[in-house]
Amino acid sequence: MASTLSRPSRVAKLPPRERILDAAEELFQREGIRQVGVQAIADKAETTKMAIYRHFETKDALVAEWLRIVAADYQAAFDRVESEYPGRPEEQILGLARFIAEGLPAISYRGCPFINSLAELPDRLHPARQVIEEHKAHQARRLIGMCTEAQMPDPEQATAEITFVLEGAQVSTQNGSIDQTGDRLMKIVEGIVDRHRCPLKTAGANSDDMAG
Repeated sequence: MASTLSRPSRVAKLPPRERILDAAEELFQREGIRQVGVQAIADKAETTKMAIYRHFETKDALVAEWLRIVAADYQAAFDRVESEYPGRPEEQILGLARFIAEGLPAISYRGCPFINSLAELPDRLHPARQVIEEHKAHQARRLIGMCTEAQMPDPEQATAEITFVLEGAQVSTQNGSIDQTGDRLMKIVEGIVDRHRCPLKTAGANSDDMAG
């Protein structure tokens, strides 16, 4: 939902439902889910509480829909790298890491919406938390698919290591404990991909080096 237009200009052009989601995103990111009431969202969206409840049955439903939009942005990154690097799963994995690395500056001052939301929503049955868990599971399945296509001997282990690094980089950026997180993230993921590379591929690459 980002745009180069100023917020007032952008909001004026949005339909009511999108205006509500835009306002909710800004307030949830800046102040937290629990601190933001429906009236505050209505005021920011230049609408009424009644209008919000026409589009979203509850505030929880609004939070869940916002997080679905955030999740869709991440899934679009998978689609993008698959399109940019067809048949090259290792490049796809590095493309995903680059997508996360490039988004770290925003996380440094806004925080990761998934991490922030999980901290505020301890109830595993909350609809927004379920959105996050389903998104993470789907993301893991797609990454396992890439690692499998790359013929890594243990794609699930490779996926776990890459996921730990991607999510850890976001947490470290958010709390400011590590500097140069983007560059470090890329180097670590490159190392994981190299270490999990199919032995036959590695042997073939070494043979080519010796022949050269």
